[in-house]
Amino acid sequence: MKRQQFILGGLALLGTLAFPAGAWADKLDDIRKAGVLRVAAFDGNPPFGYIDATSKKQVGHDIDLANEFARSLGVKIEFVPTNPANRIPLLTSGKVDVVFASFTITDERAKVVDFTTPYFLVGQQFLAKKGVLTDAAQLKDLRIGTEKGTTMETNLRTNYPDAKVVLYDDSPFALAALRNGNVQAITNDGVKLTAQWGQLPDKEKYEIPAITVSKEYLGAAVPKGETRLLESLNSWLTEIEKNGRAVAIYNAWFGPDSKAPLPRLLKIGDQRVASR
Repeated sequence: MKRQQFILGGLALLGTLAFPAGAWADKLDDIRKAGVLRVAAFDGNPPFGYIDATSKKQVGHDIDLANEFARSLGVKIEFVPTNPANRIPLLTSGKVDVVFASFTITDERAKVVDFTTPYFLVGQQFLAKKGVLTDAAQLKDLRIGTEKGTTMETNLRTNYPDAKVVLYDDSPFALAALRNGNVQAITNDGVKLTAQWGQLPDKEKYEIPAITVSKEYLGAAVPKGETRLLESLNSWLTEIEKNGRAVAIYNAWFGPDSKAPLPRLLKIGDQRVASR
């Protein structure tokens, strides 16, 4: 009897060592326990995420989405400013729980992070002085600025290997390079370019040519393997599409009365997109 009790006690101890308290907890549990959702978001890429000059607060389309998700969980939100190159490192290092930062879904990125269903559809376009860029064939002859670590850079290097690509840490730096003549065009998704173009004091000198070289599906991202957090995000995205909040947030930043008017090309949950 004593020997049996010893064996059972030993097994219980091994079980405690092998599966310590909290071993079954996951990111969603951690967020709810801490009462805070940590979100990586842009602070210099309008209209997705930027610092408002008047309020000095971080605002934008993705900021509104992140705030809505935090409210759905009943927790506070903590924004961590990011640039394109830092989005994945912030997730994999555990410094943030979710990325809401105009994040294009790609197979390569999906090897290290998990993406939600797409919530936005954009295309890669160009901003240049009027008459400089009229045909995609000209790209090989121009100095083109774009952000480091983006699919914009990858697309250019893959599809236009002769193009002279100049990299910048963020889109405002690329825009400044265009205006001072260091590059002849900049490339980004059409939404960002439209917003940047609209804010130029001499916008009549510039244009976004009718050249689109890709389609980009944007989603939020979570650390690899955080299934419950991902499911929670996807359920919430489906719900805000149904109740109209997704459309309301979109219209606030991209509707006809916004600074960057753009037709909404994607309905969240459209299986033709999600299963592409």
